[in-house]
Amino acid sequence: MSDLSQEGTFRLSDRDAQRIGSPQVHDMNSFRAAIDDFLAQKRIVVAGVSRDGQSPANAIAKKLRENGYTVFALNPHVDSIDGAPCYPDLAALPEPVDGVFTVTPPAATEALARACVEQGIPRLWIHRSLDDSSYSEAAVTYALEHGVTVIPWGCPMMYVQPDVAHRCMRWLFSTFKRFPKEIEGPRSPA
Repeated sequence: MSDLSQEGTFRLSDRDAQRIGSPQVHDMNSFRAAIDDFLAQKRIVVAGVSRDGQSPANAIAKKLRENGYTVFALNPHVDSIDGAPCYPDLAALPEPVDGVFTVTPPAATEALARACVEQGIPRLWIHRSLDDSSYSEAAVTYALEHGVTVIPWGCPMMYVQPDVAHRCMRWLFSTFKRFPKEIEGPRSPA
């Protein structure tokens, strides 16, 4: 497990540090500041949208569009969803983007972390709430090692004009410490 020392320095347990092969002490960012920074951007990729519209990614893409974001949907199997273009991967996007939000299986999240690095996308937010959802420790480690800011918990719907259910989830996760107060900051690329 990780903890914060009295000085506010994030320390990984020896086991966690060994497992991810990282140094013991890392710079930290406020979890909320990372979310605010992500949501201050206007060109966002939402990965994991589905053809049938039933994925949480579809609802997230819609919510972001309704709130003034330019959203690029990612699904390698379709050309458009709900009348909006859909792209097979990050390299196919018609313009640069500021961040990627992923609601994909963990293996796809790992591929997206690598693609963020390749495309120079500085922010990756991984959907994670009641279960690990899209979370991949390998994706987080790779992205951080290559200078990408990673938000490893939560969902934009908890912060962008949240409905009652998402406000309650955010409160519960914050109150019962499911959300960290701080997250590891990106490491300097090698």
